[in-house]
Amino acid sequence: MRDYKSLAHVRWECKFHIVWVPKYRRKKLYGKVRRRFGEITRDLCRQKGVELIEGHAKSDHVHLCLSFPPKYSIAYVVGFLKGKSAIRLHREFPSKERGSKHFWIRGYFVSTVGLDEKKVREYIRDQEKADKQQMEFDFE
Repeated sequence: MRDYKSLAHVRWECKFHIVWVPKYRRKKLYGKVRRRFGEITRDLCRQKGVELIEGHAKSDHVHLCLSFPPKYSIAYVVGFLKGKSAIRLHREFPSKERGSKHFWIRGYFVSTVGLDEKKVREYIRDQEKADKQQMEFDFE
């Protein structure tokens, strides 16, 4: 039997695969910034009761598999994570670009995760391997 979660008057299982990128797809997430982004994301998810099932930050994009109650909209959760993470990253790693606080682009990609959760989690986990293989084929 599936492990559904519940609130006062609802039983639910809502999982989403979410991807977003830094402004101008610049490679901003590396080293200390990447590690700190992971810590910030886990902290923000804890604050809202969002379960971070799987996550991976590349230098130029972020993949997350999240589970959260239906009382929150996808737009709200993504807006909260992008907004608060941008503010915290800007405070800790001030931008050299005229004080710009715009870290992420406005949009994002979202897909519901149904019965394919295992495949989506593997896909997110294996991003690094897939990118390296792609580069090897490009240079041959």
